[in-house]
Amino acid sequence: MTPRPEPSTRFLRSAQGWPYLLVPFIPAAIALELAGAPAPAVFFAAALGIIPTAALMGTSTEELAARSGPGIGGLLNVTFGNAPELIIALFALSEGLHEVVKASIIGSVIGNILLVLGAAMLVGGIGREKQNFNETTASVQSLMLFLASAALLMPAIFELSEGRGLPIAGDEIVDYGSDVERLSVCVAVVLMATYVIGLFFSLRTHRDLFNPPYQHEDTLGWSVRRSVVMLAIAGAFVGLMSEVLVGSIAEASESIGLSEFFIGVIVVAIVGNAAEHWVAVLVAHKDKMDLAVNIAIGSGAQVALFVAPVLVLASFVVGPHPLALVFNGFELGALFLATIIASFVAHEGESTWFEGVQLLAVYVVLGVAFFFA
Repeated sequence: MTPRPEPSTRFLRSAQGWPYLLVPFIPAAIALELAGAPAPAVFFAAALGIIPTAALMGTSTEELAARSGPGIGGLLNVTFGNAPELIIALFALSEGLHEVVKASIIGSVIGNILLVLGAAMLVGGIGREKQNFNETTASVQSLMLFLASAALLMPAIFELSEGRGLPIAGDEIVDYGSDVERLSVCVAVVLMATYVIGLFFSLRTHRDLFNPPYQHEDTLGWSVRRSVVMLAIAGAFVGLMSEVLVGSIAEASESIGLSEFFIGVIVVAIVGNAAEHWVAVLVAHKDKMDLAVNIAIGSGAQVALFVAPVLVLASFVVGPHPLALVFNGFELGALFLATIIASFVAHEGESTWFEGVQLLAVYVVLGVAFFFA
């Protein structure tokens, strides 16, 4: 009789456990960094090492949220949902990699809307004629994303109206004037205020709509104390891996022939939320398209409404100078394509596998354009 695998082994083999198979890359990245290994090796080891730490942070948050009630639980989810990419961006700010930070912001938005939602629609739609999701919830989130995108456009319009051009994709750091920096702060404050009001809307007045009962059904049963401890451990390792990753970006990009812009908009944007991205695809496969759309569009909106403003305000105390929200032409084009597509998808309230293919095709085209930029 074949012995049954241990619970830990079964978990690692499960769909939720695969990120933890990458745990060996954490000590590997640290060892390579201390040994002075080539920057590309350090970068890729750190990038893979971030994935299990981000997964642990997400799992800990879910466990804690499941035992805190729908209101506090929802607040925990939206607070820590994009914590890994925020931590990565803060380390990039400290190194003065402003264009990498802005690229990662846009990369996170288009990654959620095109890559994650596209993969979820494709996987979930296979074998099904169509999948349905709550049109009202998706429309609210896509509208928030669209309004945030409009606000993020204004500093670029200000630069153009003043006779100054937009940054180019190859720029490493651009020091803008104080006027556009003050404008960026005003935009950040408005976006954060909208985000806080949105939390009140989704967690209080329309809580049942935005917190479906199946959202936390796959929890592991951790106690509150264990969840807090694991969340702290995950945060520490995310910070460590982020520091190693960011420290190797400049040299690695030069060695492997990729621009810092491409690394920021594609690589950094994906690794910070790889585990959360996988969850969206997994729940879509289980025909829970409401949750998949909520994760994809909601996470994209959170990046624009919360992560970007926090980085602007943090840049006044972290890094060489304040971060101005002036995006290059590629970033602005990609942002508005993603927001328009999100609005169109949300308005339908249903999806098919072929729509997923189309979203993925757009992401590939943008990725190719970013590569040649």
